Amino acid sequence: MDVNEALELALERGETGISAAAYVGGELVVNVQAGKLADRAGAAAVDETTLFPVFSVTKAVTATAVHLQAERGLIDYDAPVATYWPEYAANGKETVTVRHVLTHRAGAPQMPSDITPDRLGDWDWVVERLAQVDPRFAPGTVNAYQPYSYGWILGEVVRRTDPAGRAFADFVQQEICQPLGVENFWLGLPESVEPRVAELHTRENIYQPDAGTLWSEAVPPSVFFTPTLYNRPEVHRAVIPGAGGIADAKSVARIFSLLANRGEVDGVRLLSEKRVLSLLDPSPGLGELDETYRTPGVPTGNAGYSINLIPFMAPGGEGKRALCQAGAGGSLGWADVDTGISIAICHNRMFYAPPEPPLAALGDALYEAALAAR
Repeated sequence: MDVNEALELALERGETGISAAAYVGGELVVNVQAGKLADRAGAAAVDETTLFPVFSVTKAVTATAVHLQAERGLIDYDAPVATYWPEYAANGKETVTVRHVLTHRAGAPQMPSDITPDRLGDWDWVVERLAQVDPRFAPGTVNAYQPYSYGWILGEVVRRTDPAGRAFADFVQQEICQPLGVENFWLGLPESVEPRVAELHTRENIYQPDAGTLWSEAVPPSVFFTPTLYNRPEVHRAVIPGAGGIADAKSVARIFSLLANRGEVDGVRLLSEKRVLSLLDPSPGLGELDETYRTPGVPTGNAGYSINLIPFMAPGGEGKRALCQAGAGGSLGWADVDTGISIAICHNRMFYAPPEPPLAALGDALYEAALAAR
């Protein structure tokens, strides 16, 4: 099945708007769009200017920022977070390391219980409150996925280790996006760009966690991942480094091309080959129960990326050495370190684990098109 056929199939299966891209090395070999900006009559067509919320795909960009600082000798993965952010040691978190956070094994996935949509945009308030969280588990002992807190903890470590003292969003723009020529990946969307964002929707009932569960504390009801919340302009303007990126597929695939090509793209080297290959190492708890979701653990490697996506989200099938990240509702960024192929899929219909995901064939088609272009 070619890419256009896969796009049509996805639309037939219920997708609304899609942006998909693939790179081979530094060359963009696929950049396609299909469908509409919104699930309503008269909505405009998705085009090359359309942007999409990508949810947890953002985590891979935040992890990459951490690895840049490690490459420069500014972060030691196995040092306590409190080495760089002393306030984080409060309430028994003094032994939580950067690697514990990268691998979702810090034992403290909770968000402040009084978080609100407006406070998602208040970086200082969020990190001050996260520093006071009581850990639920001893660091390094269990998987406890951090849907939101992952990004702010790592982002604050990057901010505090940056000699220039930049805001995290500025660091990402200046140290990742600009060197790679990425124009449309945003943490904190400018107001002028808001009209380009596709409207999210879902046709499924959104299952929300029961009150009192760790999941409900990690993603409080007031900021649960729903189209209603993530269609709000003030949420788009917030810098949410674990779940708030807004982008097109071309930009996401370009960022992942850095990983697919072992740290260097078009003569720009940001990470050493040795470091990129080390990112493929599995986390100590790979495959074990996740205490946040009470499901088999998210397939996280030892450095913040997924390394073994479930089959329907693994382009070209399982068994490849890939660094990747999926986002709520089915967004995807993916990098194969052996072929130099990177892939991204962005869309505006959020689905919740249907038996046959609408986008299942698209990743395979992108991979085959990229292989043919090598």
